[in-house]
Amino acid sequence: MDFQVVVLAGGTSTKLAPLVSKDVPKSLLPVANRPVLSYVLDLLEQSNIKDLIVVVEGEGTEGLVENWISEAYVDRLHVQVASVGEEVGTAGALRAIAHHLTASDILVVSGDLVCDISPGAVAAAHRRHDAAVTALFCAAPISGPTESGTSSGKDKTKKPVRHNIVGLDLTQQFLLYIAAGMEVEKDIKVQKSILRAVGKMEIHADLMDAHLYAFKRSVLQQVLNQKQTFRSLKQDVLPYLVKSQLRSEILLNGAQAEENGNEDNYNTDKVMLSQLLANASTPSFHEVYALGPNGFSPAERKTHKCCVYIANKTKYCARLNSIQAYSDINRDVIGDASHLSGCTFSAHNNVIHPSAVLGSKTTVGPQCMLGEGSQMGDKCSVKRSVIGRHCRIGSNVKIVNSVIMNHVTIGDGCSIQGTIISSNVQLQERALLRDCQIGAGYVVAAGSEHKGELLRK
Repeated sequence: MDFQVVVLAGGTSTKLAPLVSKDVPKSLLPVANRPVLSYVLDLLEQSNIKDLIVVVEGEGTEGLVENWISEAYVDRLHVQVASVGEEVGTAGALRAIAHHLTASDILVVSGDLVCDISPGAVAAAHRRHDAAVTALFCAAPISGPTESGTSSGKDKTKKPVRHNIVGLDLTQQFLLYIAAGMEVEKDIKVQKSILRAVGKMEIHADLMDAHLYAFKRSVLQQVLNQKQTFRSLKQDVLPYLVKSQLRSEILLNGAQAEENGNEDNYNTDKVMLSQLLANASTPSFHEVYALGPNGFSPAERKTHKCCVYIANKTKYCARLNSIQAYSDINRDVIGDASHLSGCTFSAHNNVIHPSAVLGSKTTVGPQCMLGEGSQMGDKCSVKRSVIGRHCRIGSNVKIVNSVIMNHVTIGDGCSIQGTIISSNVQLQERALLRDCQIGAGYVVAAGSEHKGELLRK
């Protein structure tokens, strides 16, 4: 696959405070005891993609990520790590590294993506349609707790999250409409030219933009150059390309597109495009529209194609872009999506590192992970949780639906439920935590109780 691949790994996202810090940027945040960025890099490696650019925000982040990649992927991947300014956005990050982009097509992947969908399938669809952009969409993940425990402490019901409103043609190959972010709450307004051209459109509110895009480089760079205020690929660049696809003003095949004809005179009775689109060998509605109402035009109307690749519902796809998502993905990777963990689960459906030590009458239940060198005292109970490396856990400790990172010390008699604990935290004896997030290095006082709190230095 002769695409140039860019992974947008971000920096210290405020959405993930207090879990991220200058020492642990978002890309190195552990999911099932390995950095979230490793899931994307492994996915690309499995697709035989060996050369890529990883873009991070902030110079400090660059060194941390570069050092980790050089150790974890030595002799496996050739990765160039590029640093951009903080808070420039995904479009701003690509604008900043434009001088590195030389291939005819660019594959852009979010560094917080955890999925088992082949990037090669998206690239193939992009080339097949000669598209300006092809976006990966998947079923919106179910957000919330399993049984007891939640990171929010409020809503105990698992529910799908509305991420976008998406309009597709009947073949589900072309993207006709998209609303994201605040636009989701507004009334749907679709251009008449799109509806006239395609005939019918399907509206979906159950699809998530996975933030994996294939772009024609000439198109991407022209949009980024001409629209200097665009900061987001999802909320700026993609909607712009979708809205302008039948009146393209971008460079296509080296020529400046120009608008011709009056689209209001288009006679939809001339061509039944829903029938044409049912057969993949027939022209797309873009091509029919470009010919004009009589089937031909002295000067073709310029269009560009915005395509989608809809992942099979059996595939796993989620983005680590919130505290709730962090809990959900950890839960999934040690649960139903355990094939992504890279670990071999025992007959008890858990992963206990050979160097870990368990005290007398301590139980580690199914869908749990206990990291290298960690030790647990007597009569402890762990259910549906991830415990990191080199943790020291006393006796009579209960841990349910929680994520505990590395080098955490937990005193006797503590109870932890629905909580995320960052590295180097110390819980003194008999502390009770429910639905909390604890920042790195924090000390929780003995006998204290915290519910639904964010605790950090």
